[in-house]
Amino acid sequence: MIKKFELLNKSVENQDVALLKAEASRIYSDLIETDLIDLHLFEYEYNPDQAVEELGLDEELINELVEDYVSQIIKSLVQFETKLQTLQESKNNEISLDYSPFRELAHKNLGVARNLRIKNAEILLYELMKKEDLQYLILCLDALEVASIKLNPQRAYNTLKLIQAKKLFNI
Repeated sequence: MIKKFELLNKSVENQDVALLKAEASRIYSDLIETDLIDLHLFEYEYNPDQAVEELGLDEELINELVEDYVSQIIKSLVQFETKLQTLQESKNNEISLDYSPFRELAHKNLGVARNLRIKNAEILLYELMKKEDLQYLILCLDALEVASIKLNPQRAYNTLKLIQAKKLFNI
């Protein structure tokens, strides 16, 4: 299944945000040029200008909302993993797979990505809502993780540190 926060955990151990961003870019490029090539994501770089213009908000506020989105995705990865594990267990036990909880989580995150005009996240989250191949869903989640890290590596790093601290103190 998903190697929970594999990239983030390595970077948190090394305490190097620059390394986190570089590794996220490498993994993202690899995924979109091989396993996810049919999605035509290529080397997408988010630009807040479209969101600023269409939403009528200033760039500073859009950037704050993007930071919140990055935190939301990092936190959602734990939930996605749990839901994928449930789906995998159902498949292993030859029980009918219920994708509804997984799709609802993808839909929740899709709305935020769509509002902020984060095109690659929109595409990946749409795939998470529609597909039923567990291996493919894992690839899309991996791409979503690294795409989110690329948006704001420092925020991704800080969010993971907060998650780890909460687990450590059972908060």
